[in-house]
Formats: sequence, structure tokens, C-alpha cells
Amino acid sequence: MTRILLAPLLLALTVLPAIAQQLSLNEISRYLNGLTTLEADFTQINSDQTISTGVIKIHRPGRARFEYNPPDETLVIAGGQQLAVFDAKSNTGPEQYPLKETPLNLILAQNVDLNRSGMVVGHSYDGTATTVTAQDPDYPEYGTIRLMFTANPVELRQWIITDGSGAETAVILGDVRTGLKYPTATFSINAEVSKRER
Repeated sequence: MTRILLAPLLLALTVLPAIAQQLSLNEISRYLNGLTTLEADFTQINSDQTISTGVIKIHRPGRARFEYNPPDETLVIAGGQQLAVFDAKSNTGPEQYPLKETPLNLILAQNVDLNRSGMVVGHSYDGTATTVTAQDPDYPEYGTIRLMFTANPVELRQWIITDGSGAETAVILGDVRTGLKYPTATFSINAEVSKRER
């Protein structure tokens, strides 16, 4: 009798790892490289523990747009190898940084290869999601990005950026939409500057 009861349990234990298991670096690289556009509502937990919300639009390679909801109303655009932060309360132009000096560049790059030597500094699985911590191996001082993925199908669910000073910012994605088309101006820093100057 015990053997009969154990048989289904043993079968379940052999099936479970195939259903839910850690994603390989190859699988995650393939997913990111196959991702052209992504849009989702997001919740951001800032380094001071305040919370912001908004919509993120990504158009790989190299382009992203974070539209923050009121009362924040900040706009962040990645495009043309630059990252620009527009402050709704400021009359001056945006603060700009080279995109390659931010960990966000690791998922916006033309070709993501997580197997590159020194890029991945952490790879774990908690039973639900696979987490990969990556850095630019040439410039580790720029910080890290910790990416969390679920499987079946593979999907990016959240990331945590740790900057060079050690401050952490977490971005949690809502329902992810892909395969969208965007006007060129969506990711143009110059177009946004011109629009605000009118």
C-alpha cells in the first residue's frame, strides 16, 4: 500500500524540476536579444524607500522611456547613447549621462551575452524566479543590475539597479506587452527638448 501511495509522489518529484527550474544564461540572453519592444506599468522603489509609478517603454537596442505619474512627472529617456532625466519642475534642460555608464545599458545593448567573462556576478533560483546579477566587466564601478525572470514563457519581471555609490533602485513590472510600434520621437531626447521649449 505504501508503495502505491509513494509512486504518484515520486512521479510528481521527477516532473516538477522540468516544469520549474533555473533558467540558463543562454536562455536569458536569447530572450533579451529576441526582445524588440516592451511596455509595462511599473512600480519603482527608490533608494530612500519612496515609491513612484509610471509606464516604461523599451525599444531594443538602446532605447527606453520611463514616464512617471503625478506628482512625480519626471521623464527619463534613453536614446542616442545618452540617458536624459527631465524634471517637470525645472526650467533648465535635462541632466544627461552616457548610457554606457549606467547598468541599464546591459539590457539595452545590441547583443546581450551573459556568458561574457566577468559579466554575471550572481545567478540563482528561488523556486519561482531566476535572478541574474550583471555588471559591465570593463567598468564594474558603474554598478550592477539584478534581473528577475519567470519561465514558461521566459519573461522579465523586475530589476534592481545598484549604482556606483551602493544606492539601490528597484523596478517591478506589471503586465508586459510586446510587439508594439513607437514613433521615432518617443525615444528622441532632442525631440523632447524641442517640445518643451515651444
